[in-house]
Amino acid sequence: MKKRKIGSSGMEVSALGLGCMGMTFGYGPAADITEATKLLRAAVDLGVTLFDSAEAYGEANEVLVGNALADVRQQVVIATKFGFKNGDAKAGLDSTPARIRLVAEQSLKRLKTDYIDIFYQHRVDPNVPIEDVAGTVKDLIAEGKVRYFGLSEAGVDIIRKAHAVQPVSALQSEYSMWTREPEEQIIPTLEELGIGFVPFSPLGKGFLTGAINADSTFKEGDIRNTLPRFQEEARKANLALTDLVKGIADSKQATPAQIALAWLLAQKPWIAPIPGTTKLHRLQENVGAANVELTADDLRRIEEVLQQVKIQGARYNAQQQATVNR
Repeated sequence: MKKRKIGSSGMEVSALGLGCMGMTFGYGPAADITEATKLLRAAVDLGVTLFDSAEAYGEANEVLVGNALADVRQQVVIATKFGFKNGDAKAGLDSTPARIRLVAEQSLKRLKTDYIDIFYQHRVDPNVPIEDVAGTVKDLIAEGKVRYFGLSEAGVDIIRKAHAVQPVSALQSEYSMWTREPEEQIIPTLEELGIGFVPFSPLGKGFLTGAINADSTFKEGDIRNTLPRFQEEARKANLALTDLVKGIADSKQATPAQIALAWLLAQKPWIAPIPGTTKLHRLQENVGAANVELTADDLRRIEEVLQQVKIQGARYNAQQQATVNR
């Protein structure tokens, strides 16, 4: 697996990381612990070094990640997040300094580690000055409990204000072939400030793999049931994108998912996507994207394809969108 440096601090991670949310949260019933542990270890064997968790994914998520990676702790970068009341995304936001410190202590125990590599604010809390948030993480870094500070779904003003107090090493936001908003202001700002970009949902929550069609249904508890972009009419319209990407994938002897990930990797050398999966064959497929070389002609062709399709439906429902700082 190729490595990339993200952030001006020189943090090095695998070109592709692993988003661990879906193992316990968001996509229906939690995965079997034994199988999920095997998947995490398989990721290590395949060269993945960046693993992404969060308090809001449930205690079980951090415990799973901590147990699975305990004996390779020095070889990996573990990220987790704070920012919700009692760790519950439905309960509202809470990034008060006391809460941040409590989450850090709880996460350290669950992850079975002495330090958190990247500690992200999961969502911007409008009731707590970002300078106070950054200052608290700065103190945790000074204490050796955290190595790097990250933000998630933060806008340009927040990024700049936070960065002035404690350098931000990484930003998480959704970025993919069908969510390109970060190209407008976020990516130029990150490049200016020397901040790495860790796109989540780089495969459009599974849509860009080509495995979802007009007749697809999702399990109870699957967040896609609530997302406008996955409603029937929007989904049918958006299939035009995967059809076009599949044509490019076939010509490169790759899969649509690999093309989608390779495209992201080609955008900037400091972008490290974190596709999530609970299936070994999907993990292997995703990791294979790091070896897909896209030429300038390939990228021009992909851009022409992307311009042909206007994506239908918002990426979040109203409640989720309200927590996005833009």
